[in-house]
Amino acid sequence: MRLIVLGDVVGRVGRQAVTTHLPRLIERYSIDFAVVNGENSAGGFGISEVILQSLLDAGADAVTTGNHVWDQREALVFIERQPRMLRPINYPRGTPGAGAAMYTARNGARVLVANVMGRTFMEALDDPVRTLDAALDVHRLGSEVDAAIVDVHAEATSEKQVFGHLLDGRVSLVVGTHTHCPTADHRVLPNGTAFITDLGMCGAYDSVIGMEKDEPMRRMVERVPGQRIGPAGGPATVCGVAVDTDDKTGLANWIAPIRIGGDLDPALPTLWDPPSDE
Repeated sequence: MRLIVLGDVVGRVGRQAVTTHLPRLIERYSIDFAVVNGENSAGGFGISEVILQSLLDAGADAVTTGNHVWDQREALVFIERQPRMLRPINYPRGTPGAGAAMYTARNGARVLVANVMGRTFMEALDDPVRTLDAALDVHRLGSEVDAAIVDVHAEATSEKQVFGHLLDGRVSLVVGTHTHCPTADHRVLPNGTAFITDLGMCGAYDSVIGMEKDEPMRRMVERVPGQRIGPAGGPATVCGVAVDTDDKTGLANWIAPIRIGGDLDPALPTLWDPPSDE
């Protein structure tokens, strides 16, 4: 199966980049299932239903979130009628929405997507490990589901890497989100789970993690609050990963970075390209 997961979408330029490039990626590589993290897509803070629908219309099969999921208060309502949007699974019982769900891929396969939030330097939610374990015990890779993707929305790189090792062999792919800087450690772990510490963002990199840079720089120098921080404009880079999985086991054959446009060096999953006639 062919999977794509894109990192945190930041602001208008990030949305425009994703809605432009995701359909092209899906068509070019015959992608079976695509996930996008949309928690910063509404002006850098949260997600609206209109924006959610635009990501779904562009080809996202599921949209994950994180600590900014409720910044647009309407999300507390529309998440109940939008099963393709997930909030972190370790929010307390009774929180609107779901943190994990099973979907049908374009090729008919069963795909589990789970969204979990870390607790190091983050809001103290319920135990992420035990909460996620409960969902994975019900949806076992290779029997109940054909592929399983976990978005670990966390601040600490160490916490995201722990999740990768804990889930190695139990899911197809573990991706880290939240810090908006793509890491170069994409790899298949020893037991067959593809992993990357952070996908990076879909947004403008001439910025401070996707936000206009002047105000964050001024605050660091002067140490006092000032104007509201907003998302940066300018060219955006779409960042994420592509993963090829084994149809029998659901485990990963390989993982490759995706970087399109903007300021970063480009990268595409060329292993899916047909062989040259030369």
